[in-house]
Amino acid sequence: QVQLVESGGGLVQAGGSLRVSCVASGRTFSSNTMGWFRQAPGKEREFVSSINWNGGSLYADSVKGRFTVFRDYGKNAVYLQMNSLKPEDTAVYFCAARDTYFSDATSEALEYHYWGQGTQVTVSS
Repeated sequence: QVQLVESGGGLVQAGGSLRVSCVASGRTFSSNTMGWFRQAPGKEREFVSSINWNGGSLYADSVKGRFTVFRDYGKNAVYLQMNSLKPEDTAVYFCAARDTYFSDATSEALEYHYWGQGTQVTVSS
């Protein structure tokens, strides 16, 4: 059974930093694109970042220059380092993985087959 488990969320002041992690089990995703999405209360889920099998990355304009996505192939994990956090970054952050091998990074949620349960990130002003 494939599982994606996020951790590292919490409460941080505006301008602070936080790193969220996602560890996969049940299958190796070293050859698959993994991504981060978020959903704020009352809003649609939105794309944050994606990283492909070769380390190529994609970011939403709203987080470009502040967030960095990276992965640890040995741990079957993907991370999102979030700096200069803003109150509008407050959301539940979800990890996702594509099923297709050697696919591109993408912002399309429908391209991701596996999803985690999410971790709450709250940024206070």
